[in-house]
Amino acid sequence: MSESEWISLREAADILGVHPATVRNWADKGDLPSRRTPGKHRRFRKADLLRYAESQGELPPLEVQLIVQNALGHTRIQVGGGMLNQQGWYANLSDTTRNSLRQEGLNTMEGLRRYLAAGAPDALLSLAISIGKNYAAVLSREGLLLADAVRGFFYFSDFVFNSVLNWTEVTPQRNTTAEWGNLLRQVNTFIHSILLSIIEYYQTEND
Repeated sequence: MSESEWISLREAADILGVHPATVRNWADKGDLPSRRTPGKHRRFRKADLLRYAESQGELPPLEVQLIVQNALGHTRIQVGGGMLNQQGWYANLSDTTRNSLRQEGLNTMEGLRRYLAAGAPDALLSLAISIGKNYAAVLSREGLLLADAVRGFFYFSDFVFNSVLNWTEVTPQRNTTAEWGNLLRQVNTFIHSILLSIIEYYQTEND
């Protein structure tokens, strides 16, 4: 069996969207299979995580967790590597605004996770609208023009769309083309709701 199939406790917790202590507890009770490395570290097989996630009604599908984690990972790389400073709309933002945007980014990913896990009901689009208003309020206070606010939003939302496309390529056996297409449409609806909310906030402020 390939070693690449096994991941750490922290990675398993990230995928399942719970605290590492919770995953450890599940493993101790025998609910979630695991093994120990020679150094006594826990390792979990991705296929076992998939089966466990699907068996728990309160947990979102594994694909949703993976897509969200993948998008967050790309975002952290961009921020941590200083690559964002090459973007004109970002370079002049204050540290306070940058910290606020990081939190709103986390809120966006959590809102998207909840929306997809619940089956994309229209009622939860209120999350997207609220996130958009918060984004716009932060950027408007900083004096960022609407065009630059939209540029920044597209920069990060592309990570989400790319994550969906990446998973359709690496896990084609998990879902049909129609199912992946439906997931992409749901993501698109949520992201577009945020964008429209940003635009409406700026329009209202300028009226």
